[in-house]
This record gives sequence, C-alpha cells and structure tokens, in this order.
Amino acid sequence: MTDLLEIPKVSKEQAQPDLSDPKYYVNRELSLLEFQRRVLQEAQDETNPILERIKFLAIVGSNLDEFFMVRVAGLEKQIEAGVIDVPPDGMTPSHQLAEIRKLSLQLMSQMRECWRDELKPQLHKAGIHILDYAELSRQQKASMDRYFEEAVFPVLTPLAFDPAHPFPHISNLSLNLAVVIRDENGLELFARIKVPATLPRLVPIKRSSGAVRRDGTIPYHHYFVWLEQVIAANMDKLFPGMEIVEAHPFRVTRDADIVIQELEASDLLESMEQSVRQRRFGEVVRVTVNDAMPTHIRELLIENMEMDRRDMYNLDGPLGISAVMSLHSIDRYDLKDPPLKQVTHTRLRSELQDANLFAAIRREDFLLHHPYHSFMPVVNFLQQAARDPDVLAIKQTLYRVGRNSPVVNALLEARENGKQVAVLVELKARFDEESNIGWARKLESEGVHVIYGILGLKTHSKIALVVRKEGDTIRRYIHLATGNYNAITAQIYEDIGMFTCDEEIGADATDLFNYLTGYSAKTDYRKLLVAPINLRSKLVELIEREIAHQQRGEQGHLIFKMNSIVDPPIIRLLYQASQAGVKIDLIVRGICCLRPEIPGVSENIRVMSVVGRFLEHSRIYYFRNGGNEQIYLGSADLMPRNINGRVEVLFPIQDISFIRQLRDDMLATYLVANVKVRRMRPDGSYEMVHPADGDQPINPQEWLINWHQRTYVD
Repeated sequence: MTDLLEIPKVSKEQAQPDLSDPKYYVNRELSLLEFQRRVLQEAQDETNPILERIKFLAIVGSNLDEFFMVRVAGLEKQIEAGVIDVPPDGMTPSHQLAEIRKLSLQLMSQMRECWRDELKPQLHKAGIHILDYAELSRQQKASMDRYFEEAVFPVLTPLAFDPAHPFPHISNLSLNLAVVIRDENGLELFARIKVPATLPRLVPIKRSSGAVRRDGTIPYHHYFVWLEQVIAANMDKLFPGMEIVEAHPFRVTRDADIVIQELEASDLLESMEQSVRQRRFGEVVRVTVNDAMPTHIRELLIENMEMDRRDMYNLDGPLGISAVMSLHSIDRYDLKDPPLKQVTHTRLRSELQDANLFAAIRREDFLLHHPYHSFMPVVNFLQQAARDPDVLAIKQTLYRVGRNSPVVNALLEARENGKQVAVLVELKARFDEESNIGWARKLESEGVHVIYGILGLKTHSKIALVVRKEGDTIRRYIHLATGNYNAITAQIYEDIGMFTCDEEIGADATDLFNYLTGYSAKTDYRKLLVAPINLRSKLVELIEREIAHQQRGEQGHLIFKMNSIVDPPIIRLLYQASQAGVKIDLIVRGICCLRPEIPGVSENIRVMSVVGRFLEHSRIYYFRNGGNEQIYLGSADLMPRNINGRVEVLFPIQDISFIRQLRDDMLATYLVANVKVRRMRPDGSYEMVHPADGDQPINPQEWLINWHQRTYVD
C-alpha cells in the first residue's frame, strides 16, 4: 500500500513487545481510504452486472466527498489551530495529510480510468450511451439546445468577477464552469457559472424502458449527455455580444463537519438548523479540475478561495463521479442483480395478518435478519402498538429514519390515538440532520415528547419500547437492533433485530429511557451493555474471561463482526488475548487499525472484510466462554467515539437456537467464504480471497439469501 505501512518485525525471542508501539497500529484515515479501494474493486469486478458496477463507482465518489468534508477538514483544522493530536500509529496531522493527498489522487484517477476504459464501453455495448456534446448528431444537438433554452437557461446566473463584483461564493459540492470571455475592446474577463444541482447531471436525450429481447438484441437505446457540456455549448446565450475564450469545469468540496457548542446552545434544535445552513460556507478542502484548465485560471481559483494549492486535484474525465448513480435507476433489470425476495419469519405471518404480534412475542423471542427478512414486522409492531387500546406508551430512539418514514407515521398515529409517545431524535446524525430536524418539528407539533439527546453524547442506540396493560399487569415489549429504523435502507443494509418481552431487558430499557429523558446516575444494567456507562468495562471483562479460559487449557475463541475497530485499549487487549493463544476472528467491513498475523503479537488474529451487494452493518460479538457460548448484538463498533462518546446498546442473545444460528449459519459462513471477501495483511493492505482448486465458491451474501429462502419459505 505504502512504505508507511511496513509490516512490523517481531522476533519470537522478544518476550514482552510494547503493545503501545506505533508500529502495531494502522492509521485510521489510511485504513478508511483502503476501504474505499475495496469498494472500487467492486466497480472493477467484471462478474458484477454493469449497473451494479456503476453503483459502486458512485458510492466511492460519494464516500470520498464525505471523507474530505469531515476527516480531511478535521486534520486541516488541527494544523491550523496548532493542536497536534497524534494517533496511536504515530503519524502527525501533516504526515497524514501528505499520505491522504497521494492515496486520494491515486484512487480518484483509478475511478476515472475504470469509468473511461471499462464501464462506459460496457454501457455502450448494452445500449446505454454517455456522449460528449461533440459526439451528438445534428438532430441531438438541436434537441439539447432546445432543452437548454427551456429548462437550463432560466435557472442559470452568471456571476462576474472584476473590481465591481467580488469573487462569488462557491458552495460545497457544487460543480461550476470557470469562464473567460473577451469584450469588444479585447479585454478578457472572468465569470463563474454554477451548474444547477436541481437538474439531471446526465441529461437524457432519448428515454425508453425497453428490455433486451430473447434473441439478445436491444430494442431501445438510452442516450445521455453531461449537463455542463450542454451549458458550455450554449455559452453565447449567457454572454451576448461577447467572445467565449474558454470554459473549464471545477468542483469544490468544503469543510462540512458540524461542531455544536452545546454548552452555549440554549436550543439544540435551533443550533443544529443554523449549523446545517452554515455547512456550505466551510473552508475549501478540495477542488477537482480537468487537466485542460490553464495555470492562470487555477491560480485565480486558489487565490480567491484562499485554499492550499496542494488541495487542487487534476483529473481526467467527469468531475463529481457520484452523479452516475442516476444510471442505476434505468429500467434494465438484465443489467442489475436479481431482485431480492425478502421473507417473513414463518411464525410471524399469521400474527401479522391478525394484528396479534404481541401474542407471538409473548410466546417466544424473534430474530430478524435484514435485508433477507422483511422490515415490515418492525413497522407492523409500531402500527399495532399505535392502534391497540391496551398500549399505554411507546418510547423509541431514532437515528436515521429517512424520508416518508412509516416508522414515524406510526408514532404520529399513536399520539393521535392518545398514547404517551416519547422519541429521542438524534439531530447530530451526520448528513441526516435536515431530515431529522424536519421529523423532530413534525413530532413536536403533534404533541409527541421529543428529546434531542444527552449533553455531549450522540445517541446511536436502536431500541423501541412498548408498554402494554394486560389485565392487572403491565408488560413491556422491546425491539432492539443493530441498524436504523429506516424502511428503505433495511432493504440494502445487512442488520439484525430482535423482538422480546424479557422482563429484565424490559426493565433495562425503561432505565435507559429514563437516562435519556431525565436524570440518572445508574452505573449498571441487568442484561444490556450501555455506553458510556458499562459497555467498555463489560467488554473488557468478557475478553479477559476468554483469556482466562485459554490459560486453563480450554480453547478460547472470539468472533467479532463490526464496521470498524479503532479503540487502542481494546486493540491492546486483543493483542494480549492473541499472545495468550485465544483464536480471534474479526470480520471488519471498514476501518481496522489493528494489524493481524504479526508473530508474537497478533499471530492468532485474522481480519476479514466483506464488500458485496449489501452493506454489512450488523455488530456481533461472540464469546466461546468455555463452551457456554455468549453473543451480544447491537449498535456499537469498537471505536472511542462509540464506547466513550455515544449512547450505545449491546443486547444479549439468550435463546440457544439463536446462538447456534448466528454462529453456524452466519458467522461461520463469513469465515469460510471465498467470494467478495478480502483478508487483511499485517501492512494494512488487503488481498482477495479466492476458491482453492476444487473448492466450491461461497459468496456469503448469496449463501444467506438461499439459506433464508430454504428456511422461511414454505
């Protein structure tokens, strides 16, 4: 990957290596870029359908936007403030930025090569043509010129830059044209045109929804042209009487990380609204341009946007490659993954139809595995609670719910029906703030008790509590999950949820909501692990218990599945467990700051990463515990921000059949998979895992689709 990530060498004679030594840690930011490389590999993978490859390419573009807006911006602010926060790997902020610039440019260049050399030709072969304006026929140009006059021209606002006109503000993630014009006196002038984000970036020249015929021919073709090229071709209409000398696209990325001074904010909701509005005015952290842009225009942009010239990236091809995501919506199912047939848990079907979900949960706990299982039982759970006259109250945390949310609609219905409804809406869910602010306003206007979280902590836990009167008693029904209450992402994110009416978990849930909505000095819970209260201490206790089992001669085994592992104390403890002989399997989708397979330090640790059709999002913590196995599921990754700075919940799986299912039918499948799986090397890079000669290919997500179909479809 880079010589900064050399494989540490530890001699077997070295008795006690210093586990805090920076050589045993991978830099967080470089690990995140390495994850983007794995996503890009899916765009480069010829076994994926072409429109799925387009989707992955767009995801990398969007991910890099966020990476610069948040992570790179944070490093630049550290340097500007003179605060040198050196991470466990020992890289200073300046050192990190230098490596980030090098690796980011490499990634962005590879993305354009993938688009130009692989994806665009394959799209053309499939009947989807992305054309440059110069390639259009006379008839197509006439059509685009009419489109410009009718739809584009009215929304454009050319902004001049001269002594009478200050340099215009260039908003975050905006695509622009830097235009040089010459007046009748031969004087060259500069103007900026913002490409409107309200119009399709890829303008359809000819729309159709035809499918491939049985004989393999294509009855209809789709044609698109880039919007900025349509604007550039019609520039004379914007500057009548002027000579257009040149026009070059550029795209700006700004610091978009929101820092809330909660101690000074009398109203967190208003503070968040103000911060979201200000996001587009942050410092410039990246500008992408094409190679054709001349030096004098580059210098003008650098000077007037007060940016570091090292943050200007020269790229070949379209800027803002995430715009190609719109192609995925083309009605060509032969160019996409087969539709997923979600299943409903066998023993829930009749209860859902009869609105008797509470009776089913009283009989047994239910484990739902999304997206293989439908999310509708979760929606039905809340809808039935809203309509059931015996339900007294509903309490829920909301982190990312999306737009047109059936979950929020159920909560609003519950309030209309006279239920007590309390909802914690996390306003600081990054890049979902506007949506959450809107829902918070709506819920409040309908009389729902809305809480915005605990001072200094982001509430990331996923829990819904329904309080129901049953005869002379009160029973609590709980849904706990690893993922968000979002009916849309539940179709593409891999997550696990559980219904239960366990009395102790119900009591813990009540205590948790009291902690969130009021004042509580509670330092322990019966069964739940709650950050920042007892989650760290309990995880440490469980890992140390596994070490003790190993030292007594029993085979210690830990299997952790998560999005990221960054936390230095937990990494050191896992190193100690490996040194003690505990077998450790880590299934980490994204960031991994731990270095596996170093002799004498982590030789018993294996790290795998799965990147496939669905976003691996569940967090699973398995402890062999001398044969008395334990599993916790929940919302927390092993990162300082999760363990120290968020309200997180891990919940125990108590049904032995669920433990076996999670161990044998899920975790074991990931660990033996040899398709869509990468294995982490000690240097922080990853290698693809391939089937050995004679081995059956195992794609873990495809295997789980088939397993759920066999298990839950009659």
